[in-house]
Amino acid sequence: MKVGIVGLPNAGKSTLFNALTRAGAQTGEYPFTTVEPNIALASVPDERLDRLAEMLGSSETIRESIEFDDIAGLVRGASEGEGLGNQFLAAIRETDAICHVVRCHEDTRVPHPDGQVDPIADAETVETELLLADLEQAERRLGRVTKQARSGDKEAIAERDWLSAVRDALAAGRPARSVTVPDAAAEGPRKLAALTSKPVLYVANVGEEKLAVPEQLAAHAAELGASAVAISARLEGELTELDPSDAEEMRAQLGSQESGLDAIVRAAYELLELITFFTADRAKEATARSLRRGSTAVQAAGKVHTDFERDFIKAEVIAWDRLIEAGGYVEAQARGLLRVEGRDYVILDGEVVNIKT
Repeated sequence: MKVGIVGLPNAGKSTLFNALTRAGAQTGEYPFTTVEPNIALASVPDERLDRLAEMLGSSETIRESIEFDDIAGLVRGASEGEGLGNQFLAAIRETDAICHVVRCHEDTRVPHPDGQVDPIADAETVETELLLADLEQAERRLGRVTKQARSGDKEAIAERDWLSAVRDALAAGRPARSVTVPDAAAEGPRKLAALTSKPVLYVANVGEEKLAVPEQLAAHAAELGASAVAISARLEGELTELDPSDAEEMRAQLGSQESGLDAIVRAAYELLELITFFTADRAKEATARSLRRGSTAVQAAGKVHTDFERDFIKAEVIAWDRLIEAGGYVEAQARGLLRVEGRDYVILDGEVVNIKT
């Protein structure tokens, strides 16, 4: 999963990136500190995987990971090439989801591009540029597809009609994702590659004194069908410099129940409708893998190895906590807890899956 961190200059994108990944990206209190996207992989924390690995005596623990791309700050006119707009927009197209950082703190040491902090106006500036870029792209694509549709091609006709609805939605200020894609135009979204088709997670960059999403921003996100979490990027950066136990103690004092990475990962998984399944065995790796909710056993097999999907016969499945409770596979099988499922079985979050080929 690739997540693009976007926002206005000085919104706190690179500070958040460093806190999430400890990658040491350059930061600064001036616009366009980031020119080329900083990229880093962050391991997804999962206590369930740790407990499975310990109980089974696995040789190695392999976590799922998220790629975070810290993308250059956007300014008004980016859709027309202002600032680093063209680079910014091209980088976003390569991501699976957008992490939109919105400044919600009043730290006067950090200048604001417009001279004042206004979270909703800032969010709308970024959204408007994405809408305008998509509108231009949709109009170009619609012109080409309209010509193809004149031949009577049913797929081209369906895509033309869908693109027309997308263009109208964008012109009215609504994202491309708000337009339902008909089955006959299933390839349309991939060909359009609209920026506003991507799911959005708003990250309210707040001060240390109030770790909550401002009501207005929460309402704005809900209206657009997006998620929102609150993080103090500066605080997260400071906590990464402490020992884990000291950081945990400080979080408790501040009333924070989870780290910034945990909060963003949890929200991102919910946003993308992802679950986690495990493969684990004694003397072998214990591995966590993400899977879209509703996926089947044969699709899970493909996440392990493409050959496993092709040669799938069956899957042995058990909930992670039932396996730990039983103390291992032998006892779990003796108790009748280890189930044999076919290719169409829908995998549930937290299940341990052994593929048989």
